[in-house]
Amino acid sequence: MNAESIGEWLRALGVPPQVVSIGAEADNAWCLLRDEVADEEGQFGWEVFWREQGNRYDWARFSNEQVACFYLFGRLTWAQVSRGALGVVQQVP
Repeated sequence: MNAESIGEWLRALGVPPQVVSIGAEADNAWCLLRDEVADEEGQFGWEVFWREQGNRYDWARFSNEQVACFYLFGRLTWAQVSRGALGVVQQVP
């Protein structure tokens, strides 16, 4: 999973596209951003946060794109489960 594919994965889970912003900050959305400046090793960091009224909440920073994407995916998947949009599939014996 990466920044290009996470949107498709989230849509498949029923996450409304307006609550996710990839590559840009947007109010009332979970944002996934790549740092604009690389570190000493030439690596870019990744940030995940909720933005509301111009402020960042639940901010997390990662040195790896995939880890940042899986973090965001996990948060939003859990949100879908907790609101009842996703659930446990009952297995038939």
